[in-house]
Amino acid sequence: QVQLVESGGDVVQAGGSLRLSCTASGVPSGTFSRYALGWFRQVPGKEREFVAAISRTGGSTDYEDSAKGRFTISIDNAKKTVALQMNSLKATDTAGYFCYARSTISQVAPIRDGEEYTYWGQGTQVTASS
Repeated sequence: QVQLVESGGDVVQAGGSLRLSCTASGVPSGTFSRYALGWFRQVPGKEREFVAAISRTGGSTDYEDSAKGRFTISIDNAKKTVALQMNSLKATDTAGYFCYARSTISQVAPIRDGEEYTYWGQGTQVTASS
């Protein structure tokens, strides 16, 4: 069973940076590169929303409009991790952040729809105070 564990959430001042990491376990050696990965976020009382995604090859990325130019998603296949580097944080970025994963052979583009993923973690809280 694949499990995802996020880390790196913290309280920072607006304008600051954070690097979130998500580590996968239960993934057979050499197969992490088959996974399309994404980050979503959620504020209590609101629906979870897409933030960033990366294709299983790592060659393509996609970002929600407010994240473009500020956030960067990346993969480390050897460590079975997906990271989200967040710069120039705003108070509106405050949310719980969740990583998602899906093993796929046919899907070559990043996946924006959370319902297309198979696994997700418990989340890590990011608070940017203004």
